[in-house]
Amino acid sequence: MRLLPATKSQPKEMLPVGRKPIVQYVVEELVSNGIQQMLFITGRNKASIENHFDDDPELFRALNDGDRKELLSEVNFKDLGANFFYTRQRLQRGLGDAVLCGENFAGEEPFLVALGDSILGLHAKSNVVARLAKVYESKHASCVIAVEEVPKDKTHLYGIVDGEPAPQPPFGERLLRIRDLVEKPQPENAPSNLAITGRYVLPPEIFDCLARTKPGAGNEIQLTDALRILAREHGLWAYIYEGISYDAGDKLGFLKATVEIALQNPEFGAAFRSYLKTLKL
Repeated sequence: MRLLPATKSQPKEMLPVGRKPIVQYVVEELVSNGIQQMLFITGRNKASIENHFDDDPELFRALNDGDRKELLSEVNFKDLGANFFYTRQRLQRGLGDAVLCGENFAGEEPFLVALGDSILGLHAKSNVVARLAKVYESKHASCVIAVEEVPKDKTHLYGIVDGEPAPQPPFGERLLRIRDLVEKPQPENAPSNLAITGRYVLPPEIFDCLARTKPGAGNEIQLTDALRILAREHGLWAYIYEGISYDAGDKLGFLKATVEIALQNPEFGAAFRSYLKTLKL
């Protein structure tokens, strides 16, 4: 809804930021952090995501014959070494319901959830997923989510955590124990300015919590509400992410990501920077 009319006929995950759709940045980030098995939760009007990651022999042949091998490496996703799987959310009932669609894929193992419209770092340089995995593997936390500081007047746009420091080496003060979570609170009601960033390492127990979660905001199954149950019954930790992140599903976040990724492009970034300096603001 936030990016209409651009998303009327295509999913927001497929909107281009620079030369790639948003979801490709997410996939490349996960691969760079060692993730090899990925399940996409799609739905109505999201077939373009599956199409994007499919092989395209005719395109590959044209790029190879036209001596455009540098482009071939960017669209031949076999080279990533990851396996892609797909399932559909038959009715759009919220993020929590989408996570439930992955229960058979995850089975009895912990798993990672990464939102397809949230870009962390540029050029796959974010290591927050690997850091979350290390927190989980260290046994300090049975489940851990990434959070980041946001302006106090923007808390109504995010899930906000209420946490207390739980420093553990080697993570130090970046590790928090979560007492509670609030979905999109007004600034005066927000327990902090730490917002959920869009990366979660969750245990299989989350599926039972989701099954007991009643529809919340927007009459949808909110993952935040299930995380509140998880925090009470099993404990929940947060790792404070201090890198660059973009909520590309938000108009301003999308524009910021577009401009900053363009500025870092080795081919035309310098020329684009010079152009921006000529604008009269």
